[in-house]
Amino acid sequence: MPGPPKLLLLAIGAMVVLALLLPGPAALPPAFRLLALIPLGAGIALNLLSDRAFRLAGTTVKPLLPSTALVTDGVFRLTRNPMYLGFVLLLVGLWLALSALTPGLVVVLFAVLIDRYFIEPEEEKLSWTFGDAYQAYRDRVRRWI
Repeated sequence: MPGPPKLLLLAIGAMVVLALLLPGPAALPPAFRLLALIPLGAGIALNLLSDRAFRLAGTTVKPLLPSTALVTDGVFRLTRNPMYLGFVLLLVGLWLALSALTPGLVVVLFAVLIDRYFIEPEEEKLSWTFGDAYQAYRDRVRRWI
């Protein structure tokens, strides 16, 4: 399984190919395509804020490397996975911009793969590393939103 950034790029490519080859009915009239800027902007903001929080805490953003700090403030007060949520929002924005129905399937598949192959193992690792502090955080903040 490629890492999350590569998986995101693969998803973007798949969405564009689906929109070109099998678009299905239009998801939005052309005048509403500007709505795509909302999830795109939110996705970018979540990723930038998350990256900054990790850097300030002195821990890594790479899911396979050991975490040295449990980040629970900033955007991490709203969701335990703001970077992954940001990736999904980027894909939703692209889906709206493409205005084709079929690329939406890629958005759902991406979220399922991220949840299963990255979030679940990361949660196990964080639980093992940070114990009760992580459990309290899990009890307080939802996985996605």
